Amino acid sequence: MAGHGQDTKTDGGVEVAHEEHLPQGIHETEEELRHGWFVGSIDQGTTSSRFLIFNGEGDPVAMHQIEFENLYPKSGWHEHDPLELLASVEECIEGAMRKFGDMGYSRRDIRSIGITNQRETTVVWDSKTGEPLYNAVVWPDTRTKSLVRDLKARDGADALTELCGLPLSTYPSSVKLLWLIQNVDAVARAYEEGRLAFGTVDSWLIYRLNGGANATKPVHVTDSTNASRTMFMNLRTLQYDEKLLQFFGIDRTKIHLPRIVPSSDPECFGKVASGVLTGVPIAGCLGDQSSALVGQCGFSPGQAKNTYGTGCFLLYNVGEEPVISRYGLLATVAYDFGGGRKPVYALEGSIAVAGAGVKFLQNNLGFATQSSQITELAESVEDNGGVVFVTAFSGLFAPYWIDDAKGTLFGITQHTSKGHIARATLEATCYQTRAILDAMAKDSGHKLESLAVDGGLSNSDLCMQTQADVSGIPVDRPAMRETTALGAAIAAGLATGVWRELGDLNGMVNREGSRRVFWPGMERERADRLFEKWNQAVEMCRGWVRDGEEESEGEQSE
Repeated sequence: MAGHGQDTKTDGGVEVAHEEHLPQGIHETEEELRHGWFVGSIDQGTTSSRFLIFNGEGDPVAMHQIEFENLYPKSGWHEHDPLELLASVEECIEGAMRKFGDMGYSRRDIRSIGITNQRETTVVWDSKTGEPLYNAVVWPDTRTKSLVRDLKARDGADALTELCGLPLSTYPSSVKLLWLIQNVDAVARAYEEGRLAFGTVDSWLIYRLNGGANATKPVHVTDSTNASRTMFMNLRTLQYDEKLLQFFGIDRTKIHLPRIVPSSDPECFGKVASGVLTGVPIAGCLGDQSSALVGQCGFSPGQAKNTYGTGCFLLYNVGEEPVISRYGLLATVAYDFGGGRKPVYALEGSIAVAGAGVKFLQNNLGFATQSSQITELAESVEDNGGVVFVTAFSGLFAPYWIDDAKGTLFGITQHTSKGHIARATLEATCYQTRAILDAMAKDSGHKLESLAVDGGLSNSDLCMQTQADVSGIPVDRPAMRETTALGAAIAAGLATGVWRELGDLNGMVNREGSRRVFWPGMERERADRLFEKWNQAVEMCRGWVRDGEEESEGEQSE
């Protein structure tokens, strides 16, 4: 495959800036567009950052990944260093571009880049200096439990979900921001002085990649998929809602909120200001779970995907009108590609612990040295031996929304082995996914015919077969599993002419090769009986954390 940058000119050994990234005035054939251009994708997750480069067929051709430190200063607290997040992204770009260069390509071949990111994670910085004022508060952090209880008692709390699609919980960005303003002096001072900048990780990265406070015109934006996770945005208008801001006591004159723009745009997200990709436009932005749905080409109502990452997130495309769940799910923006297209919405079921449970067995309990060995350990036994592990490290998310639970093992006997606990850990994600699927069937009026999957834990054949067995529907694992990063690349490529319409993308993921469908093989009666046991365990773990207990007994460092 030939690239356009083989004859890159240099000036004193430095590549000359290239200004032909946007589609205006470029008259290429469809084949040239498909085979000649590449799109970069920043995938900033909970445990690692990555930069991938995709060709016009949607295949990843180069990638670099870095894990970074997760901080747990107190029980229930979860933080990241915002500068480390930025540095890891910049290092990944440099690493992937070196590999790309070794293949004979250059920066001139990169048409644009997209960003996908962990959602809800809250970053605050000084709008004058561009420096963070506190560590990022990560999405599963539960320090806001008492604050959420107080908010639920306020007038108007019951009306929030209808406006923004999210229930009050420790999950969204709103309560994290409020906690920071109330508890961190530097944040409170910046708020009172009108220099507090707020954003989710996408906003922080876009701001700094564009030069931060040193830019001629700082770029402070977010897309509607990320904004829909804050509880500040009206789902229908896709703009900040004064009723929502007033409920949380946020004064817009004292805080810099990111401008909400479509997920795909050639100009709104600016350009990379320094490094090997200087001048390349950032043209797409999607929260990671929306990005995975796009990467799975889930463009039709009724299509769904489940991403098994640190957490587990199931999105169900409901079309161009939001559906407010009555059964414990979230309503969210699936994607908004602009250009005259209407935004598309989804129902979502969010599970806090999936791959994080595997990491817990690996890192905290020393069950294995590599994640893949946990599946091998689980395969060493025929079943869970009666063990049920409710992995409620941060309470339970959809469809339960239990904030006062902790991780709990049930059914341990002298017969219990590491293999039984490993198997129960994988099963916990599968049972919670079934609960979400059941809720989606009630909200939508019909059961899914199959479930498209991606994410690291989807590589476990045992986990995927268990998912098919307990849910009673086929599990479809594509050959190309980098769907989260691909979604951000699609958003950027649509904005910059690499792909013209969504129809150009069909078939990218569902090719032959290593694609595999896992078919249910368990009798329904047995599957229902096991699921009933899981629900019994969930009920028994309720109320473990009582008011004041965690503050007095659980604030040791983790």
